Amino acid sequence: MNGAPLLALLHLCDSLFPLGGFAHSDGLEAATTSGAIATALDLRSWVDACLMENLGRSEGPAVNLAWETFVDGRLDALTALDAEVYALRPSSQARHASRTMGTRLMKTWRQIRPESGLSEAMGDMMLTLPVAFGVVCASADIEKRASVEAFFYTRLAAITSCAMRLMPVGQHEAHLLLADSLARVPAIVDGVLTRGDQPAGFLPAFDLAVMSQQYVHSRLFRS
Repeated sequence: MNGAPLLALLHLCDSLFPLGGFAHSDGLEAATTSGAIATALDLRSWVDACLMENLGRSEGPAVNLAWETFVDGRLDALTALDAEVYALRPSSQARHASRTMGTRLMKTWRQIRPESGLSEAMGDMMLTLPVAFGVVCASADIEKRASVEAFFYTRLAAITSCAMRLMPVGQHEAHLLLADSLARVPAIVDGVLTRGDQPAGFLPAFDLAVMSQQYVHSRLFRS
């Protein structure tokens, strides 16, 4: 991939892109406050679970299928996929966060890339983040594999950023963990693309952490 699609993908993955993701820790703040995640080793376990379960079985497959259904013009299937991704998160905070970021992604992309055709194809449809990411990548002619891998990167980088603000983890240690995690991404994405599974997942520890976020006394993040 090169040229315009590559630049569009870099733009999407830039932390400056106004998704509002900086306001969400996906439960990591509650987990660190409770002491469940206290060391670099704990953080590695958290990232591993996110990589294998959340990204590998839920959000990664959602990006993959969203890309396919948009390219095929199957908007009914896209709507059903989004409803499934939304329902998979038992926490209302997590559902709201994903839908808010996905909707902001779609709205912003329509405004800055009017030639993408999203307004004509999708209208003002509100989508969860992984579904919106797949749709936007497809509209920008970004290859499917690159789209899924890029989504993995954005989510893992977000965890790393949150951890450096919440824990006594230095930049070198945090980015070493990120690099180790990214090295495992291609093999996991191979499985996502080969199987073509529907989103699934079972992450009770993550879900409980997100549900506990509202009880954290002094918070840096919304969820």
